[in-house]
Amino acid sequence: MNTVIQASGLGKAYRRTWALRDCSLAIPEGHVVGLVGPNGAGKTTLLRLATGMLMPTRGTITVLGERPAAGPAQLARVGFVAQDTAVYARLTVADHLRLGAWLNPGWDDDLARQRIGQLALDPKQRAGSLSGGQRAQLALTLAMAKRPELLILDEPVASLDPLARREFLQGLMEAVAEQRLSVVLSSHLVADLERVCDYLVVLVASKVRVAGEVSDLLASHHRLSGPRRDPGSLPAGQVVITESHTDKQSSLLVRTDGPVLDPAWAVKPVSMEDLVLAYMSRAGDETPTRRQHLGVVS
Repeated sequence: MNTVIQASGLGKAYRRTWALRDCSLAIPEGHVVGLVGPNGAGKTTLLRLATGMLMPTRGTITVLGERPAAGPAQLARVGFVAQDTAVYARLTVADHLRLGAWLNPGWDDDLARQRIGQLALDPKQRAGSLSGGQRAQLALTLAMAKRPELLILDEPVASLDPLARREFLQGLMEAVAEQRLSVVLSSHLVADLERVCDYLVVLVASKVRVAGEVSDLLASHHRLSGPRRDPGSLPAGQVVITESHTDKQSSLLVRTDGPVLDPAWAVKPVSMEDLVLAYMSRAGDETPTRRQHLGVVS
């Protein structure tokens, strides 16, 4: 499996505070990857390490097989859009395109100008006077026109209204289809991830709790409800992720590679949101043996 981001024992500390600690993961190429987790999980730190904006305190990280920001050639292979969609307020839209062409040897000016036209952005308008959605689209255009192999997006739509988010994600998916990009998209908005991502990574307290193709993860997780019972009595291979009980009933979210055959259980599928919340809620609840059994990379 070829990876776009590979980390081993990765950590970043600010004096005595660890923003990311002992993080290991492998993100495969050819996917739109949703990176999700609670505040403080280390998502932004991980992505800034991947772009070379930060240097690790411990461990290693490679991006497209190389050290992040190893040189101009490596930088040209990676596009990045941050949450604050960094554009220069005093520069016009046209100024941004000229700057992008000057900084990036593989710049596709036709692509950039075509997108600006489709978005109905005035090339003479200063970026500071654009709406939040327009600034995000301008930042995405600059990242796409580099013609990168990997596009890293750190909460790019967090501050946008629903319509602007939809338009941004639509533009992203069009770019993925046209350019065959690999994408890593960090977001708290699970509904948005569910629309565009085909691979999921749940990061909690620097640890990857679960990772895999969305279709496989959803197929292997089930919500069970039925008469109260001890979860330890379940057949081998049915791993309980979360559980809740009343005096007479049990409700479990389980992971299993096979069908649930016990007729006492009512079996329902889970959504991506169910899956994300389940793994986030059981942070720190796993022994190494159980993590290995769950197929978690950590």
